[in-house]
Amino acid sequence: MEYIPDPYTRRPDDAREPPSGLGPTLKFLGPGLIVAGSVVGSGEIILTTTLGAAVGFSMLWWILFSCWSKSVLQAELGRCVISSGDTGLKALNRIPGKIGGVSWIVLFWLLILVASHLSGGGIYGGIGQAVHQAVPAIESKWWTLLLAALGVGIVLTGTYRLIEKMLTLMVVSFTLITLSCAVLLQFTEYALSWDNLRAGLSFDFPSFAIATALAAFGATGVTANENIAYTYWCTEKGYSRFAGPADSSDAWVQRARGWIRVLQTDVWLTLVVLTLATVPFYMLGAGVLHRLGQKPDGLETIAILSNMYTKTLGEWAFWLFMVGAFFVLFSTLVSGLGGSARIFADSMVVLGAIPKDNYRARLRVMRIFTVISPTVMTLCYFIVENPVWLLTIGGIFLASLAPIVAGGIVYLRYRHTDPRLAPGAKTDGLLWASFLSILGLAGYVIYLRFNG
Repeated sequence: MEYIPDPYTRRPDDAREPPSGLGPTLKFLGPGLIVAGSVVGSGEIILTTTLGAAVGFSMLWWILFSCWSKSVLQAELGRCVISSGDTGLKALNRIPGKIGGVSWIVLFWLLILVASHLSGGGIYGGIGQAVHQAVPAIESKWWTLLLAALGVGIVLTGTYRLIEKMLTLMVVSFTLITLSCAVLLQFTEYALSWDNLRAGLSFDFPSFAIATALAAFGATGVTANENIAYTYWCTEKGYSRFAGPADSSDAWVQRARGWIRVLQTDVWLTLVVLTLATVPFYMLGAGVLHRLGQKPDGLETIAILSNMYTKTLGEWAFWLFMVGAFFVLFSTLVSGLGGSARIFADSMVVLGAIPKDNYRARLRVMRIFTVISPTVMTLCYFIVENPVWLLTIGGIFLASLAPIVAGGIVYLRYRHTDPRLAPGAKTDGLLWASFLSILGLAGYVIYLRFNG
């Protein structure tokens, strides 16, 4: 029988000294770009622009907050995983409040996973509409089916290294296209002014946009689900294994701290990419679609979104948009499916359905999920051919997970991260600020919903 190495088991002979210096460190980055490939998609190209089209520039601050408030949580959950050797879901299963031996937060995640298939249907529908605009001979729902099958094939046959390389190419290409369009916008009648930027930092929160704003928060930046998925990509990259099993030696502490620094560099890279990819789309939605009085909806979603390019750059930019739309949505398809399959397989370990040391069983569950999940998502789009609606409903569910996972990460920082690897006072301050701000804004949105 072929030997398949288990990346989720730490062995003493896997220990490796961390790289020193920026150049060597760059060779070990990559998990963040896979997460960016998952995040920079439905949230940016559809929900972010839809919010901008609905409210204009007034909620730029909300998009910035969504991008910037979650990275410290991403880094701290990664620190806990390197410290303990746990996976993300296994770490969260340590949170008190067990039901049948499983933490309530894991069961809540499973519930959100079911609801998130609506968002998946919106992503698949969006990419189907994008390709249909370029090749209209085939309806968007059938393109959705074909591209879902292609994504399944890549995830089933692709290793971590293949997925990392493919998504890096897609994310970098898409980010460059988006930035180029945002720069060229300044040479048109839709050019943005300082007054627009000041309006975007006014902390306005129009009550009619609550659903779209909440969905955008749930789908932009490193979402709660991506915070968890990130730990699996880090594990397969080797950060936790290279630290080696925890012991009482100073050598282990120094080695673990070194790999935590690599992980933090990877997180900062993710934050930069997400900001550069997200903010321009909001500005395009607010600067072009809002002024035109157009809002993406139904089967016209991608066609309306393409106006952000064609109305500012000319009809030739239609193909520029379609290439970018395909890259960003297909990267979300592949990365999101790969991450969710890994978390779901781990949930079966946490639930006791498969042994924790049986990597072959874990792979079987991942493969089954990789086939079934896209099938359900595609079916959602066949029933409701409206990507914005699907993404909005699914995004609201994902947003409800954010304060819960944030609170869980704060708990793990104090109860299950090795004290020798504990962060400094500044990082702790940012961690608490992130958690409390997410919690406070969740309360504020609920208040507006019932008192607006």
